[in-house]
Amino acid sequence: MLAIFKREIRSFFTSVTGYLVIGLFLALNGFFLWVFKGPFNIFDYGFADLGNFFLLAPWVFLFLIPAITMKSFSEEKKLGTLELLYIKPIGIWQTVLGKFLDTFVLGMIALAPTLLYVYSVSRLGTTVGNLDMGPVIGSYFGTIFLMGCYTAIGLFASTLSENQIVAFIIGVLLCFLLFYGFEVLSSLFAVGQDAVLVQNLGMKHHFESIARGVLDTRDLVYFISLTAFFLFLSVVQLKNTAR
Repeated sequence: MLAIFKREIRSFFTSVTGYLVIGLFLALNGFFLWVFKGPFNIFDYGFADLGNFFLLAPWVFLFLIPAITMKSFSEEKKLGTLELLYIKPIGIWQTVLGKFLDTFVLGMIALAPTLLYVYSVSRLGTTVGNLDMGPVIGSYFGTIFLMGCYTAIGLFASTLSENQIVAFIIGVLLCFLLFYGFEVLSSLFAVGQDAVLVQNLGMKHHFESIARGVLDTRDLVYFISLTAFFLFLSVVQLKNTAR
């Protein structure tokens, strides 16, 4: 697993891909939060908090992470090197986990510079430094767990096709449906137990729950279980391909 992780992370940073991903994530968030006029602009928003960043980040990652993972197994299939993975002295689970950790760490590296936003916003308040850190820390945790789910989903999508564009589209659709689809579906029900039950199936509900600053065990179990489920599906799909 460690060998796969090292190989993949090295390939990202020995090419332009890793730097492009990190730069694109920071540029998109930076422009929308600090430059472009609109609902996400912190100066136009009128409140010194990072709520807009954590509204925007899940949507940026929703497209960015499938773009990173789309080649993970699709490229191996297309080049015919996937069979080589089966004869190496490492299991399929280790291969999948190695590729998962690679993309996850890359996402963490992209997220790390945004800590400067915390400092900047804390200096913008009427009372300098009077930033409620509970929701900020919770939102970072929520984003990290969400990123893990997106990565697992993107890896699964890459096992379904040797065409990277198809893998990207499938990854984006699955991430969108699991993040926002249940929110839309819940609107079809009258406000009540049924609507809440449907919302609980979606990532958005659990992300917002953690973002309030309270780490509920149910939210953590949801994200970890969903991540593990799609990693398991990736392994199953790869085993089926090997037959």
